[in-house]
Amino acid sequence: MQKNILLVFLICSIGVAAQFGKNCELRQLKINLFNPGVEYEMALGVNSTLDFRVAWQASIEPASENPIEDYDFFPAITVQNRYYHNFNGRDRRGRQIYGNSGNYVAPSVAVFSPDARVINNQIIDGVHGYAGLVYGMQRSYNSGLSFSIDAGAGYYVGPFKGGIQPVVNLSIGWIVSEKRWCVGK
Repeated sequence: MQKNILLVFLICSIGVAAQFGKNCELRQLKINLFNPGVEYEMALGVNSTLDFRVAWQASIEPASENPIEDYDFFPAITVQNRYYHNFNGRDRRGRQIYGNSGNYVAPSVAVFSPDARVINNQIIDGVHGYAGLVYGMQRSYNSGLSFSIDAGAGYYVGPFKGGIQPVVNLSIGWIVSEKRWCVGK
């Protein structure tokens, strides 16, 4: 029994050790200008990262009758588990993957903490957020300039009737700190 447990442990250890050092930057810290704030992205595996953003972020107003037309900037925390699916293809074609330059799919969760506001003649107070799936692209350049955009759909919850609404995130800024561990150029 102990030999079987040891064998399973060794096989799992080999799989975990093989997950690092292939494509993703180990970690990078970015300052965002479009949605003022900071963003931290860290490698989780070969093509996977965890992206954590604290910013003053543009968002639809999900409590409104026309949520897509009514948007505002709210303090927000956003977390994405990005899977970059085209690193190998970009590298083969000679395109850089520095700064996690690639296209990704990601489950995305955000929590917004706005002040009390009047929407449709009702006072709305309290946090709201969404959980959903987005598809996006990120490009980073040797100068440190970085941008990413993603879009998808999320289920919004809060002090209003929840529902599925569009999700769009745009980030433009600079990489201020990085730990490179990348096969790209």
